[in-house]
Amino acid sequence: MPEDTNANKKAGALVDGNRLAARAFAKTGIEHMFGVVGIPVTSLASSCVTEGIRFIAFHNEQSAGYAAGAAGYLTGKPGLLLTVSGPGCVHGLAGLSNAMINTWPFILVSGSSVQADVGRGDFQELDQLEIVKPFSKYSGKAHKISEIPGVVSKAVASAVSGRPGGTYIDIPSDVLHETVTEEEAKQLLDGIQPYVPVWAVRAAPKELLAGDKEISETVSLLRNAKKPLIVFGKGAAYSRAEKSLKQLVESTGIPFLATPMGKGLLPDSHPLSAAAARSLALAESDVALVVGARLNWLLHFGEPPKWSESVKFILADISEEEIKLRKPAVGLVGDANLILQQLLKEYKDEPFHLGEKHPWVTQIRAKAQANIQRMAVSLNKDVVPFNFLTPMRIVRDAILAVGSPAPILVSEGANTMDVGRSVLEQTEPRTRLDAGTWGTMGVGLGYAIAAAVVNPERLVVAVEGDSGFGFSGLEVETLVRYNLPVTVIIFNNNGVYGGDRRTPEEISGPHKDDPAPTSFVPEARYDLVMEAFGGKGYIVRTPKKLESALKESFSARKPAVINIIVDPFAGSESGRMGHRN
Repeated sequence: MPEDTNANKKAGALVDGNRLAARAFAKTGIEHMFGVVGIPVTSLASSCVTEGIRFIAFHNEQSAGYAAGAAGYLTGKPGLLLTVSGPGCVHGLAGLSNAMINTWPFILVSGSSVQADVGRGDFQELDQLEIVKPFSKYSGKAHKISEIPGVVSKAVASAVSGRPGGTYIDIPSDVLHETVTEEEAKQLLDGIQPYVPVWAVRAAPKELLAGDKEISETVSLLRNAKKPLIVFGKGAAYSRAEKSLKQLVESTGIPFLATPMGKGLLPDSHPLSAAAARSLALAESDVALVVGARLNWLLHFGEPPKWSESVKFILADISEEEIKLRKPAVGLVGDANLILQQLLKEYKDEPFHLGEKHPWVTQIRAKAQANIQRMAVSLNKDVVPFNFLTPMRIVRDAILAVGSPAPILVSEGANTMDVGRSVLEQTEPRTRLDAGTWGTMGVGLGYAIAAAVVNPERLVVAVEGDSGFGFSGLEVETLVRYNLPVTVIIFNNNGVYGGDRRTPEEISGPHKDDPAPTSFVPEARYDLVMEAFGGKGYIVRTPKKLESALKESFSARKPAVINIIVDPFAGSESGRMGHRN
């Protein structure tokens, strides 16, 4: 430690609320903070940097919040979002709510008005504790400096305990400027322990293990099923369940399906993947083990007609409330990876394997191969002007050519995300981030920045619709400022779903000369926006130019935008054209 710092300590240097909060976060093990600074939190950001927490400054709190949520998911430690008071906190609700719905550990930290001036119309005054209630597991306010470590500790514990989610910390401006001595600060921080994710703990906590009876019932149901199916989602990815899943799937021979962000826990190319026969797998399975995924809209609520009326669900979820809500045949409450390990242990006592010639396996495989071959007919054509399939195939091949560590794929948009879900392949866990459970648009740049920050060894590729990109496009400056290895690929079809699709009858009324609600400036030069900040921009209209741009940008690992001009009539308003039968 520098001599002058030691001298200050000896002279009785004081620690203010900014520095105490920063030390509290650092002591929990949090390594990154995302946000937008201003009164009264600028010094808090600077203090966090001094204490070893990397601060990534954004232009907009919404994008910063999406980044914090993605960081929480990818690292297992709470993602930290810092905002100013009032409107800054309101903008932060986007990230807080998105993390809460996606069940990602997240902490929103906002400054607030001077307490003595509350109720008098103070600068950016707002009852922030009240507005965060619908989206937070815990919300706490430090009314004085001595309360800061306790509030931080409670927010971290709540964000990661049980089903992960959002929490909130309110620190008034006057508290940030209060001081304590170094000795008092040390005593206040003594109770904070570093957070260690479950997968890094050697001894499994009993409260995260399912009951022996339920484990036995699960293995029995799977053993006796005629058409068993294993479904897993981002909850399994969060718990680092990939090795256990691989062992269970390959030991039993049971086909599997992944929800969008569960893709990559097992490679999409795995011979037991039922992804290309999704409708068949759902409709005919008689026993479905669902691990780290909810029976919500993404899985059609577990109800007919997508699912069989007689299917027996086995739900493995960290939340007992979720299991009570869905009323499965068997509920396994606990950590996804630990539950899978319990199942494997039970399975070893009486092993079984469906085998390649099992009727269910051959049925799934035949349907999958037929669907893949049918799509390949369209996918392998070079269509110019571009449709969605031709450039998506070229992007897929370029990503696969990178090898391992595989790039992290960020995907958002209507047609762009849906087509990409079917075409782009995931080969490694936690390498897909998309609109998620809430279907949130505008997450792309925030997710991409977070992915690059917390996984610096990986290339990040954001595949965006032009509408999705528009929500957060100015954050390309953030990419350049931090020199992050992110290539942003924009499918530019002139607007939402594809620009102006009005019939002549619809172009009427006093504002008929206005652009259509779905349309943007045709062939907008998003590539030049990147170049304005010093990054690399490409505009492409042909397969060869796209291949060249991808190869060059992936090799450079520098901020880049590839602006793909797509036929505005190539998409679908439904945004569901990527689903296979």
